[in-house]
Amino acid sequence: MSGTDTAEESHGVPESREAPESRGVPEPGRAPEPHEVPEPHEPHEVPASRRPPALSVVIPAYNEEHRLGPTLDALTRQLTAAGDRWGGWEIVVVDDGSTDATREIVTRRRDPRLRLVSSPRNRGKGHALRLGVGASRGRRVLITDADLAVPVGELERLDEALAEGGAAAVGSRAVPGATLGERRHPVRELLGGAGNLIVRGTAVRGIRDTQCGFKLFDGEKVRAAFAASRLDGWAIDVEVLRHFQRAGWPVAEVPVHWSHRPGSKIRPLDYPRFLRDLARLRLPAARAADAVAAALFLALAVALYAGRFFDPAHRYLTDSLQDQNQWEWFFAVTADNVAHLRNPLFSDLQGVPDGVNLMANTAMPGLSVPLTPVTLLWGPAVALSLAMTLGLAATAAAWYRLILRRLVARRGAAFTGAALAAFAPPMVSHANAHPNFVVLFMIPAIIERTLRLCAGTRVTRDAVILGLMAAYQVFLGEEALLLAALGMLLFAAAHAAVRPRAARAAVRPLLRGLAIGAAVCLTLVVYPLAWQFSGPQSYTHLDHGPGAANPVRALFAFAERSLLAGDAERADALSLNRTEQNAFYGWPLLLLALAVTVGLWRRPAVRALAFTAAAAALLSLGPRVRVPATGVEIPGPWAPLAHLPLLESVIVGRVALICAPVLGMLLALAVDRSASVRSPVPRYAVPLVVCLALLPLVPAPLRSEPRAGAPAFFTDGVWKGYVGPGESLVPVPLPDPTAAEALHWQTAAGLGFRMPGGYFNRPYGDGDRSGVYGVPLNWTAGLLKDVRETGVAQVIDDRAREQARRDLAYWRAGALVLAPQPHDGPLRATVDKLVGRPGRWVAGVWVWDLHGGG
Repeated sequence: MSGTDTAEESHGVPESREAPESRGVPEPGRAPEPHEVPEPHEPHEVPASRRPPALSVVIPAYNEEHRLGPTLDALTRQLTAAGDRWGGWEIVVVDDGSTDATREIVTRRRDPRLRLVSSPRNRGKGHALRLGVGASRGRRVLITDADLAVPVGELERLDEALAEGGAAAVGSRAVPGATLGERRHPVRELLGGAGNLIVRGTAVRGIRDTQCGFKLFDGEKVRAAFAASRLDGWAIDVEVLRHFQRAGWPVAEVPVHWSHRPGSKIRPLDYPRFLRDLARLRLPAARAADAVAAALFLALAVALYAGRFFDPAHRYLTDSLQDQNQWEWFFAVTADNVAHLRNPLFSDLQGVPDGVNLMANTAMPGLSVPLTPVTLLWGPAVALSLAMTLGLAATAAAWYRLILRRLVARRGAAFTGAALAAFAPPMVSHANAHPNFVVLFMIPAIIERTLRLCAGTRVTRDAVILGLMAAYQVFLGEEALLLAALGMLLFAAAHAAVRPRAARAAVRPLLRGLAIGAAVCLTLVVYPLAWQFSGPQSYTHLDHGPGAANPVRALFAFAERSLLAGDAERADALSLNRTEQNAFYGWPLLLLALAVTVGLWRRPAVRALAFTAAAAALLSLGPRVRVPATGVEIPGPWAPLAHLPLLESVIVGRVALICAPVLGMLLALAVDRSASVRSPVPRYAVPLVVCLALLPLVPAPLRSEPRAGAPAFFTDGVWKGYVGPGESLVPVPLPDPTAAEALHWQTAAGLGFRMPGGYFNRPYGDGDRSGVYGVPLNWTAGLLKDVRETGVAQVIDDRAREQARRDLAYWRAGALVLAPQPHDGPLRATVDKLVGRPGRWVAGVWVWDLHGGG
């Protein structure tokens, strides 16, 4: 039966189409004759055979030849005995692709009140009920299972509930007054109870038993609900009842008598399918425009990373400095810890002998742990590339969803705002090196859940979910979560100022929800945070120096990677480095944002967003602000915050990242507003101006270059002959934040050896717990670094050799290794003198075996 037929029958339209004259309707184009106009007090009489019945009984059936016959007998007997109570009834049996004699059970009966609707193949209870309810014509519709586990006599109880104003009456085995005959198997009862708890917690509130197969509905409403449904399985009951609740139609739960009947069609795999369908209910139905938006975001992310995406193991992002080596090491060591059931919060592979507190570094276990199979199978380069590319696309999609749900009605406007939020110049800068500031898909979800708390409808549930989201974001990036909280605080303050009455109504549920969410979050992260701040190699704070703030001109300039307007020399002069171009929104976009704010000033959201963007931009200027063209410095708004816990470790220029989604939201509001006006001038002029403002910000693909392969000494396992148990391998010079290729060699060797030095955050040492990048240099490490930077071999005497021996013993060194590099001649000469003998050329590197073998 087609969807058109179903829709017509659901409104009581007969299948046959009569000519207009036979229905008393004049032909088009002529005036009605007197006999064609009905008398005002003589209503048109509908033949009894065509009147919709008072009750339709819908029975889904799949291979029910043994149970369907007795059920039809019982229903016919009971409904006939009721006399005129129902004023006419029908039974609609839906054969869901049965392979037995189910159809014949129905067709052999000659009762005109019994109808058969057939599906050509088995598609599930949901599909069968959608057909049957669509074919029903009754003012009320009873849905019952073919086993008639609930006696038809219970129909009177359900009818009384509808008579009291309900739109649906649900037979229940779980409310007071319900009685049970023969019970199900204990395992099925346990699974059913667990399913009901999940249903009540995720989909349908207040109904204890959604799956009892005996329900009475208002006919028109249930036909509308099934017409809007999309599930074909056992969760159809949940979907329909959810539709009733969301429409505000009253649902009564009525106690009934229920007895288990043998011959159930539920199979073990139906339970996970039921959970899958519940998850589908929680997700909005995908629209073609949404799928196109997601595909475009993915295409933009791939285009940005095109230089590395298609060959990540052999390409290196030029502007990532040493961060690609570092992040690949984080992914590799996390996967190694997980695979060997070691502590995922610590590693002794760098920084020998002290090790690395991974939780105090941005190791992103929220991604590196679930991507462990990818890392182990295809390597950390592939895992990192996928995480950053897909994460960036997912972040854009998350902003798109938030903007569409909360701010605008048009998907084009939401796409514009989300594209800026995810691909703004500072986001592109961080895309070179910082997945913790690229993979931000949880931030829009956290904002959405926080806004739900303000409504005060389901505070506990929303707060628990918010706590879980925040806990997960801690494992993706704590600094991003801190900046998001700062941005939400700025917005909340502004919104409270422009809408004080709404703020007063929201403050109590919001504070209660935040308290619950914080309790949930802290319960999950208290141990990792304790390890981060008090565990081995933990530190108190990181000082990034005065260059971490944004100059005023950086807000109006264009980023180095801007395709049309980029100025590398100017951008480098206004930023910490190419991975920290944290502003660079360009003057056209800022002027447009100002114009949008003025034009839509009456909207409270616009005023609050404008304040948030302006405040974040000012805070990013740091504790001291240099006034352009004057050389004068004045105290900045960040000054009172600079020494607060947590904020003291923030790179203050990154506060301007808050502006990216806020400016995107302002543009989305402008585009959405222009599309709603009738005048063609703003309707087309506003999108054009938006495009012109964004055009200079369109990024060029990130620069990449071929990656030098790891020497065969590492890839072929030759190193194993030089490093004994408990010993380390010492690269010359030691790896540090400016030269961390040795981390790549270590991952290429399967993380089989440990090494001193490294690129990570740790305490300075000697009682000072201030954080630093890399390992503070001892005498030997400092000497080798000086030779690398100057190219001048140092004078080595006995005192120097003795100090080197002490340093090598501290590192528990088994061998020193020098790979080909600039100034490798002076480095080799220096190490020869320190060790007292020349190194040997082995598998592409110079090796000094400290066991006395040469």
